[in-house]
Amino acid sequence: MSAALYNATILRLATSIPHHARLGGAQASVEKRSPVCGSRVTVDVALDGEGRVAALGQEVRACALGQASAALMGSQAIGRSPPELAAARDALAAFLAGERDDPGDWPGLEVFAPARDYPARHPSIRLAFEAVAEAAAAAARAAAA
Repeated sequence: MSAALYNATILRLATSIPHHARLGGAQASVEKRSPVCGSRVTVDVALDGEGRVAALGQEVRACALGQASAALMGSQAIGRSPPELAAARDALAAFLAGERDDPGDWPGLEVFAPARDYPARHPSIRLAFEAVAEAAAAAARAAAA
């Protein structure tokens, strides 16, 4: 496995996950699990009156790549709308799959460029973004009901 895959930036991010505790009073929670490696991420969200993420909690039991992804997601998710989170999820997935040349406008995701050559690592990298997008969408549906 390439040393570039587990570089200093990835390892630093893996140890600095923001909002690293479950959120009391969440409007929605989603757990995602990678069947390939067993990584697991649970994301809790609460939306504000404008439908944007106002509070976030996450429990991350993942490899260094999954932890780094959760750190990047958590550092920028507050203030984002469900469509913005879905767009970030989709851009990351397309980037990892080689369907686009850039990871979108979410800060820091270019750090996963070396992982594009390791498809078995993609599910753990996508977990946090999949979970936050689904949780925000569920919270928005619940608020609209």
